[in-house]
Amino acid sequence: MKSVILGGVALATLVGAPAWAAAPDERDRATSAVAEEPDQHEILVEGHRDKMFTGTKTDTPPIEVPQPVTVISDDVYLAQGAINIADTVRYAAGINADPYGRDTRVDSFVIRGVNALQFRDGMRDIFSFYASIAADPYNFSRVEVVRGPASVLFGQGSIGGLVNLVSKTPLFTNSANIDLVYGSYDRKEALADVNAVLGDRVGARVVARVRDADTYVDHVPDDRVMLAPSVTWRPGERTDVTLLGLYQEDRTGSTSNFLPVIGTLRDNPGNPPLSRYLFVGKPGYDRYDGRLLQGSGIVTHRFTDDVKLSLKARYIDSDVDYYAHYADSYSNPTNPYVPGSNGRRIGLYAGSSVARLNVFSTDNNVQWRFDTGQAVEHVLLAGVDYSWNQVRKSDNYAYQVIDLYDIDYGSIIEPPLTAPFTRETQKQLGLYVQDQIRLWDRVSVVLGVRRDRVRGSSLNTVTGITTRTTDNATTFRAGIIGEVVAGLSPFVSYTESFRPIAGRTTAGTPFRPQTGKQFEGGVKWAADGATLVTLTGFHITERNRPVPDPANPLGQIQAGELTTKGFEVEATRALPDNYDLTLAYGFNDVDGDTGEVGYLSRHTASAWATKTIPFDRATLRLGAGVRYMGEQVSSNAAWTLVTPARTMVDALVELARDRWRLRLNVTNLLDDRSFATCLARGDCFVSAPRNVMLSMGYRF
Repeated sequence: MKSVILGGVALATLVGAPAWAAAPDERDRATSAVAEEPDQHEILVEGHRDKMFTGTKTDTPPIEVPQPVTVISDDVYLAQGAINIADTVRYAAGINADPYGRDTRVDSFVIRGVNALQFRDGMRDIFSFYASIAADPYNFSRVEVVRGPASVLFGQGSIGGLVNLVSKTPLFTNSANIDLVYGSYDRKEALADVNAVLGDRVGARVVARVRDADTYVDHVPDDRVMLAPSVTWRPGERTDVTLLGLYQEDRTGSTSNFLPVIGTLRDNPGNPPLSRYLFVGKPGYDRYDGRLLQGSGIVTHRFTDDVKLSLKARYIDSDVDYYAHYADSYSNPTNPYVPGSNGRRIGLYAGSSVARLNVFSTDNNVQWRFDTGQAVEHVLLAGVDYSWNQVRKSDNYAYQVIDLYDIDYGSIIEPPLTAPFTRETQKQLGLYVQDQIRLWDRVSVVLGVRRDRVRGSSLNTVTGITTRTTDNATTFRAGIIGEVVAGLSPFVSYTESFRPIAGRTTAGTPFRPQTGKQFEGGVKWAADGATLVTLTGFHITERNRPVPDPANPLGQIQAGELTTKGFEVEATRALPDNYDLTLAYGFNDVDGDTGEVGYLSRHTASAWATKTIPFDRATLRLGAGVRYMGEQVSSNAAWTLVTPARTMVDALVELARDRWRLRLNVTNLLDDRSFATCLARGDCFVSAPRNVMLSMGYRF
């Protein structure tokens, strides 16, 4: 317990001060937009304290939400050197943002020991494994993190929490930001964010990125073209209509190389350590290429000052070609090499997957503010959401044996694309009601209930049989937070979660829905307008989490009951003389009765600080951050592995003068090439090495 307390003292994360702050009238105008988007240059201190959406689906200050929430503005995470969405949350409490190191294919978050779901503008964004490409952080004005179950508002959701991305929408100004970037591994980028006023009632915005880059793994590029136009029409003072489009095309591969534990974390007798960034595949063949199209519509209308209607819908069309090779460290993880090969030859899987994903989502609700007494205020939210998604995949495999220490890349085989397409379809309909009750302008009570019905179908291409499933669930939420003394607000809450899971166990039975319950208590302290401290303890009980099958590492079973418990501290503070600081610490512990739970770090900590130095016509901003991930234990019947703790240092130097800005970002400054995770199933993943980016920007 001593180590936990000492670790808590080492808290860690925060924000930067304004580099280019918009004029007050621009910020006010922007705040009234559909997504209530803060100015893209606002600072995290304001972002943390500002109203947010995800915790309640209403515009509620975090200090009135009986649940820990974190809001990270784009100015902050870009100043921290974020390349992907996972990077945007790496300074938030209780999150492992890179469980597999940097992953060019997808973004992975582990919140409170559970894989978290990703949402975009309040609607779920990811629906299947390796069927879509990663979102671009430049396309969002902020990232919202909710820790703990959130099914009452968002339907089938993660038990540990969720990450919601808030899209950039028109600001009703004539302005533009243009940036050119050059960085490590021959990274070349051009970025643009342009706003235009097209009349008294119409505003438009275009966000774009073009990137040509390599990565620290040979033969794995990181190329991207992203174009995201949006337009907002205000036919009246009470109505906003926003349309958002997105075209994104990625040409990349896998920086997660699934290297065997024997030869990386553990010695392979008679052989040198494998290169931690060894490319295991076929140059020119291995790839993760995708094309993503999205179209969204958001309508808000205020019938009166107290009654508001919100309508949202989005359609997603995604194509992904994923061709990869990876060593067979799973058949015999403690000794994966072919007998008699002196620990050099190993089996090699070849996988070629073609995925096609289509999604339609909609979320519609009515919000009504009313009083039931002189000191009793209500915000009643009632809504219905619906989603339909279908993923079709053709998975093709081959197997051979190679010398892992002297790979003959020309001899590596390519599986032909012959497998028929599988088809998984899922429909969800949810009804939800929530009442936020404000008592004496000091106490907030949140009560919510939801009813879900989920139908799924799965086509077995071998038998031609389609299996159909139907799952129903009712989930509840209740919480209370109150200001007992100036700025000090204790809270307690109870939340539930429900998540149907596509696929089957090793035995061929369909997965049962994953469910969870959480009890949480804590305190929020807002000493003044420049400080927010949140301390919370939680206890999560979940059932039916998919875990590796001890008898077949490539298959899965479902755990019985798992318990996750711990506490988190997150603090933000603006100090005199233009210093800003964020600290965060998280402690997690998981107990399970079935299968391998894997790679949960009990201790995480981070700190981010900036100092802004004004000069005549110029501003210098200096920033530094430290991220700590404690050791991780993964075990099964064969062995127990301990991934050592790791510490990363990040740095920022930014000079702004007039309309120009020059920024230098360095992540993993000390080039600590530690293991991100080593799993008892047999493979290891490595953290990204040092990355340097120099950008020059001009603001019109």
